[in-house]
Amino acid sequence: MGVLSGIRVLEFEAIGPAPFATMLLADMGADVIRIDRPQAHSDLGPKMSGPKVDITGRGRRSVTLDLKLPEAAAVALELMEHADVLIEGFRPGTLERLGLGPEQAFARNPKLVYGRMTGWGQHGPLAQRAGHDINYIALSGVLSGIGPVAGRPVPPLNLLGDYGGGGMLLAMGVLAALVNVLRGGVGQVVDAAMAEGAAQLGSVIWGLLASGNWREERGSNLLDGGAPWYDTYRTLDGGYMAIGPVESRFYAELLVKLGLDPAQLPPQHDRQGWPRLREAFMQAFLQRPREQWCEIFADSDACVAPVLGFTEAAEHPHAQARGSFMQINGVVQPAPAPRFLGTPSSVPKPAPARGEGGLSALRDWGLTDERIDRLRQGGLGMSA
Repeated sequence: MGVLSGIRVLEFEAIGPAPFATMLLADMGADVIRIDRPQAHSDLGPKMSGPKVDITGRGRRSVTLDLKLPEAAAVALELMEHADVLIEGFRPGTLERLGLGPEQAFARNPKLVYGRMTGWGQHGPLAQRAGHDINYIALSGVLSGIGPVAGRPVPPLNLLGDYGGGGMLLAMGVLAALVNVLRGGVGQVVDAAMAEGAAQLGSVIWGLLASGNWREERGSNLLDGGAPWYDTYRTLDGGYMAIGPVESRFYAELLVKLGLDPAQLPPQHDRQGWPRLREAFMQAFLQRPREQWCEIFADSDACVAPVLGFTEAAEHPHAQARGSFMQINGVVQPAPAPRFLGTPSSVPKPAPARGEGGLSALRDWGLTDERIDRLRQGGLGMSA
């Protein structure tokens, strides 16, 4: 089930943004075969990997191939013939050296959408350099704007580079290229670079900078914690509340709910008065525990919300009412999003073990049992 039902995706095992992009496609109903290495290869340790905790690996079936073996690479190339989309996250040139690059793929399947996820892109001075989310967002300019005034830049987890600027950008590019194919076009490479995706996420900041409405000093702007009415505040019990009443009518409601007299405070947009406003907000929020503030702002448009932990977020009444989280294989995780009211996504299956479901997947992709037997002799590992 799902809006992408009938679309076949061939994924090469990777970490981070590439499997996240594939998860999005699988959540929408795409039929995904993941080519795994015969053995796990990760520096993150056993507690950071495996089917139970591999949430971004949900919704696939798996076959195992040692792509360094010519016969295994030949199997992968044959699978490309049956795929609509390919997703890979190797360094540039890796699949070309294995004989599995775009030239070989398009010779077999001219309508294939060949999705490539890297940090720096397929070419350029940094293309072959290793990196992680923090490095990509550092060079994109985005990291420079995140952190306290007069403090150091603070990485926002690994969400901007890996997942927002990486996986989501790749998924969008793949879908756009797929639409082009379905309209009669030919397949093509989708070159998604996390550094460029992170920069795109900062587009609004570039506009504010050009208009003179953004300072490059951290913690001095409207959206970076510089404005006292767009920040977080500690409560009596050690919790935090997040406030963001940018509009004047919402700001006025914030003051009422906090019990503050606007006549005794500087105007909202008076930068010289921001330290006084911040102190007033700090003292006000320290008067009550977080849950009391939640009750006070429960029916308010003051743009105030509690800062929830991950576990708390899944238990919030709004998330519960919407079914925003689900439990799969005993693991609580975000449900598929966005929602399609006409072709809703089904509950994803947990990430497969290596080779799990591969036999049925190949049969569904049109391979005969005789051909599958020959492939298994050529190094293809799988189970029913």
